[in-house]
Amino acid sequence: MIKENHTAFSDFILLGYSGIPELPGLLFLVFLLIYVGIVIGNGLIIYITVTDYALHTPMYFFLKNLSFLEICYTSVTLPKMLVGFVTEIRSISFIGCAAQIYFLLILGGTECFLLTAMAYDRYVAICNPLRYKLIMNNQLCFGLVTGSLTVNMSVHAGQIYLVFTLPFCGSREINHLFCDIPPLLELACADTYMNKVIVFVAIAFFLIIPFILILASYVKIISTILKMSSREGRKKVFSTCSSHLTVVTLFYGSATIVYLSPRSKERVDVNKLLSLFYTILIPVFNPIIYSLRNTEVKVALRKLFCRKM
Repeated sequence: MIKENHTAFSDFILLGYSGIPELPGLLFLVFLLIYVGIVIGNGLIIYITVTDYALHTPMYFFLKNLSFLEICYTSVTLPKMLVGFVTEIRSISFIGCAAQIYFLLILGGTECFLLTAMAYDRYVAICNPLRYKLIMNNQLCFGLVTGSLTVNMSVHAGQIYLVFTLPFCGSREINHLFCDIPPLLELACADTYMNKVIVFVAIAFFLIIPFILILASYVKIISTILKMSSREGRKKVFSTCSSHLTVVTLFYGSATIVYLSPRSKERVDVNKLLSLFYTILIPVFNPIIYSLRNTEVKVALRKLFCRKM
């Protein structure tokens, strides 16, 4: 029996939560509210960091770019999911699937590097304050952001090419909420060992190494904080780092479990929930975390609302 080989003119079916017919209406409403919250919350962060001169510092330059990334990141997957909930059309074209994965990888990898740059910024500000303005100049900040984006665009273009030149036979059903490499490789009717190795190398480069660098930065930061004689000084310094540390823990924790844990039928639903966590819920939490834990952001928001009133 000859299996069907899908070409660039065929499409895939995103199963999502199609096995539970009662959910689509409720999920549409919940995800729509989440998407609106992501756009408004991160849009506010972008607006105040652009308009408030007090926030024209490297820390908030990175935060502004992080908020922009979050809006783009969720826009790659959420609109397609919302359409699927309303119309029950879950098909996605071959090219559309490739584009979705490519932009997810670019934006996700750039976010990993950006979180690392934010940790380095905090390290310099706390451990080397006298040279902070000299080290964290505009050229370095801009270079870190553009460099992160350039590296991700180049590396992931090759990874996408290797995945989508594979022959896909038989089933077209991707048992996931959106296109992603691990569930897509399960549909390939060829040896995917090299692809899995490349995925692991990419995870090490874009996920594990940045996390180690962030961890090293915070070891130095915590060591410096503990040496401070003033209790108020320790509290103030820790409050400026706690919001970033919270976001890092949530993002890296869920992404690491999804991409490094062994895939099995029993873990499919767990992986779906975790993928929702780092692609949708964390972009919602980011503005809240930075607003609640950051005094300067709260002051800027108060000034904005007072002007509007």
